[in-house]
Amino acid sequence: MDVILERYQRYSFEERAVLDPSIGNQANWGDEYGSLKIKLDALQKSQRQLLGEQLDPLTTKELQQLEQQLDSSLKHIRSRKNQLLFESISELQKKEKSLKDQNGVLQKHLVETEKEKNNVLSNIHHQEQLNGATNIHHQEQLNGATTSSPSPTPATAQDSMAPPNIGQSIWMSFF
Repeated sequence: MDVILERYQRYSFEERAVLDPSIGNQANWGDEYGSLKIKLDALQKSQRQLLGEQLDPLTTKELQQLEQQLDSSLKHIRSRKNQLLFESISELQKKEKSLKDQNGVLQKHLVETEKEKNNVLSNIHHQEQLNGATNIHHQEQLNGATTSSPSPTPATAQDSMAPPNIGQSIWMSFF
């Protein structure tokens, strides 16, 4: 009999809800509010227990379940922490490899630049030696050829613009 009455109330309620949707919505809101309120209370109670509050009414079995839940959560947290640490280490290793590769490229570039610099300095030194030998040859020709006044040669013009001798001290140029 109770089953029949229950079905009658349910169908009559659904029929009224179809005819007047505001009645159904209000009833649903009331039911939903009640179930959400119960869930909220249960969650708050569980939270307090996890924080170590209100443990007195719990039985030994409930305390063991709570302890297992805490252990499980702690394992999950440690697992996640280790995963994040490994990911971080992996990223740092990739960054280290990239920086090492970049360092290798820069070192090769530095070696090439040093070689080019040494080649240029060698060429300049060789050119200075050739210019010095040419100047000596011209001076010998001028001294031995005629007694007339020597005219400036292109080599002597170069000598006047030549850089100072590297072996000469800077302080001597002030006297």
